[in-house]
Amino acid sequence: MQIRLRTLAPSLFALACAFGALQCGPLKAEPQYKVGATATGIPFTFLDVKSQSIEGMMIDAARAVGKAGGFAVEIQQTTFAALIPSLTTHKIDIISAAMLRTPVREKVVQYSDPVFSYGEGLIVKADDATDYTRMEDLAGATVGAQVGTVFIDELNKRGIFKEVRGYDSIPDLMRDLALGRIKAGFADRPILTYQLAQDSQAKVRLVKGYQPVVMGDVCLIVRKGDAQTLAEVNRGIAAIKADGTLDRIIEHWKLN
Repeated sequence: MQIRLRTLAPSLFALACAFGALQCGPLKAEPQYKVGATATGIPFTFLDVKSQSIEGMMIDAARAVGKAGGFAVEIQQTTFAALIPSLTTHKIDIISAAMLRTPVREKVVQYSDPVFSYGEGLIVKADDATDYTRMEDLAGATVGAQVGTVFIDELNKRGIFKEVRGYDSIPDLMRDLALGRIKAGFADRPILTYQLAQDSQAKVRLVKGYQPVVMGDVCLIVRKGDAQTLAEVNRGIAAIKADGTLDRIIEHWKLN
């Protein structure tokens, strides 16, 4: 009996190993998605000159969503106007930027569940003391906004301004405003608030009494019809909302 057991043991061991391999198989690698973000949307997305990497609230959110949703992220710098074209042509897989949800955009891309909500802010020269409260208060003036944003679309739609100028970035908009080339500028209020708080010598000011017209949600954005990625992203967003991670990220970037 002892000899028989010694003979059967290696065979049973080999059979167990083979069965285990069939049952378990190789570990499945987590997917990695290319995430497009801009270098000029501080504090949502911006280029950190020390690390030469894109950082910000929406970068932290994208990484946290990926960790909770079961996928890795690779951040890629993209200009704001090129974000949607880059997504639809498969150069990137997800957009993580201060890109508000609009019906026009939803015709070509899919938005995730909301991450953050806000509206536009109004900036004028520092020596302009007028308390503007509405877009109509600037009728007949030359104004500006960032190309590709819902704000420039709204300005053009109104048809009340002498000229609406488009800018590639908010710093470009602020520079032309300080030089007097435009009367006022419209941009993401949290970005304007953050940037002006860092610049004590700013030659422009945020109009505190202005009431935003375009309110919207900041979300992660995926290609139209990409149900799998959207489900993974929404699962991650739900998780970081539930465990307080998103609240901590928002607080870190002083967006409350």
